[in-house]
Amino acid sequence: MTPPRRQVLAVSGVLSPRAGTTPNRRLMEHAVQLAGVGDRPARLCYLPTAVGDDHRAVEGFLASGLARSGAVEPSVLTLFTQPSVPDVRAHLLAQDVLWVEGGSVVNLMTVWRAHGLPAILRECWEAGVVLAGGSAGSLCWHLGGTTDSFGDGLDPFTGTLGWLPYSNGVHDDLEDQPRRERYRTAVATGELPPGHATEDGVGLHYVGTELAEAVTVVPGARAWRVDRHGEEPLGTRLLADSTTT
Repeated sequence: MTPPRRQVLAVSGVLSPRAGTTPNRRLMEHAVQLAGVGDRPARLCYLPTAVGDDHRAVEGFLASGLARSGAVEPSVLTLFTQPSVPDVRAHLLAQDVLWVEGGSVVNLMTVWRAHGLPAILRECWEAGVVLAGGSAGSLCWHLGGTTDSFGDGLDPFTGTLGWLPYSNGVHDDLEDQPRRERYRTAVATGELPPGHATEDGVGLHYVGTELAEAVTVVPGARAWRVDRHGEEPLGTRLLADSTTT
């Protein structure tokens, strides 16, 4: 029997006005496609922990074109003020895709650990559930990255799950924060290990712990391999527009 594929789609969620919100949906659809469930709707659970389970994020997801398209069977796991499902482990293991919302990666990890999520999520990964998400939902699977969770200084944070043996820099082309420079400095000085940086609209697809490819839904958006000696561009594959309405 072929063992399940361990997959992660780590996305730099689109924040810049030039791209709008549609690319975020297309990246989520790509995560669904990676699950390879065939003709049935994919079971997709949305985890908005990093934004404090903000009801606006939940409502936005449930009202999205993907959640309403019939292509997925959507669900939501909130942890405030208590878990929204009676058995968190059973619910998450029954999913095909878990999508982790962006926000504060520091608060995300603190809450997850309080509720025992790391062990459950590891079990999901080993069972073949596609783990995905943007921004904080990208950093969390790596060894760490720079974050504005503590303030605008973009501090290095390594209290993540660390299953992917690389650091991660997200929103690499964001104009109102020096994310590109800060991430490369942190890697060059050893504050963070070598890793991968992504501009908005780019996703890193890992199979096991190896980077399989970088994909983008924003034409021209780039990804980079970064180490102490500098950076090297990674090729990105432009995903075709979705046919889902």
